[in-house]
Amino acid sequence: QLQLVESGGGLVQPGGSLRLSCAASGFTLDYYRIGWFRQAPEKEREGVSCISSSGGSTNYADSVKGRFTISRDNAKNTVYLQMNSLKPEDTAVYYCAAVIAPLGSMWYPARFLQPNEYDYWGQGTQVTVSS
Repeated sequence: QLQLVESGGGLVQPGGSLRLSCAASGFTLDYYRIGWFRQAPEKEREGVSCISSSGGSTNYADSVKGRFTISRDNAKNTVYLQMNSLKPEDTAVYYCAAVIAPLGSMWYPARFLQPNEYDYWGQGTQVTVSS
């Protein structure tokens, strides 16, 4: 059974850091594009970052550029989201999502931040930034 599990969320003060992990089970992530999304209360789910199956291409929402870094370790079947300089407006439930994307697939950075581009979703992890 294909499953994505997020971890690493929690409560952090403004300016602090967290690293989220997205671990896959039941399948290998090697040929999947991964996206990180977030949803705050009463707001639509928004794309935060995405990474190609090889890890060679990434994209970020303008609101997190320069603060967040996406990476992947295919040997560990895990994708990470390093979040630095966190702000209260980063508070949300964070989700990872996957869609099959063989090596050599075309890269459309803006499109790949859209939730409807992904087939598989984790349950989410809460991130709260507050003093």
